[in-house]
Amino acid sequence: MRARVIAVAAAILLSLGLVAPASASTGGTPDGELHPNVGLIAFYDSTGRYRCSAALVSPTVLLTAAHCTDGTLGKTAVTFDSVVAEEPPSPLPVAADPSAGYTSAELAAAGYHSGTAVTHPEYSNFTDMDNWYDVGVVVLDEPVTDIAPASLAEVGTADAIKQPRSTIFTAVGYGTEVRKAESGPQKPTPMSYPIIRRYVDMPGQKITPQIIQTNGNENDPFGSGGTCFGDSGGPLILDGEIVGVTSYGYTSNCRYIDGYQRVDIEGVAEWLEQFGL
Repeated sequence: MRARVIAVAAAILLSLGLVAPASASTGGTPDGELHPNVGLIAFYDSTGRYRCSAALVSPTVLLTAAHCTDGTLGKTAVTFDSVVAEEPPSPLPVAADPSAGYTSAELAAAGYHSGTAVTHPEYSNFTDMDNWYDVGVVVLDEPVTDIAPASLAEVGTADAIKQPRSTIFTAVGYGTEVRKAESGPQKPTPMSYPIIRRYVDMPGQKITPQIIQTNGNENDPFGSGGTCFGDSGGPLILDGEIVGVTSYGYTSNCRYIDGYQRVDIEGVAEWLEQFGL
């Protein structure tokens, strides 16, 4: 199974010549139960099965990235298990009919929550830097009652940051780990396993009306890593509140700059109101 962001990376590289969408943790720390409201989501589109990360923001709504909801076939699978798989094979369910995606019945039988993916109507698929809107939601079929939802930051929270490079953000997700292989070429490479929830701390780099960028490098003296393949859609947290979702990265080995779609902006906040947020 490929990480969803690989397809998005291609779109970004073609349109901007710079970035490659995000998916997994470089460095970082196993999360355990520090962020129990961050889950892994899995889904089908016309090209196959993918996975992303998402945050529970109400008993019935998860916040994620638009490139993790756009084009979804059928239902989206959701799990809040901190450890999904230490090694292959993948435990994620396989749809009986991949061309139709998951059904709620087969996800319930496999022990997963199920929901319907919805994409922000102004999502530009990375073609418009001024109107990025890489944000989506998964509306659950049944409420989650045993996990406290995460809080969303107020509109304009990131605008109040005057020195991004002195501000530490935290990203959480189920992205692939970047490490040297046990044999063969020793270049650090995103690995498919383990699939576990991790968190990373990162200093800010730049803030725009749509995007927060961070320095996602485990060698940064002020940070512990960055996001990579599989982290897409996971929350970017500041002072305990979600200010963004993982959107893209600049390199294929998940080092250097990471980008996050802001959710503390009017165009996102107004859209989320229809979901009771």
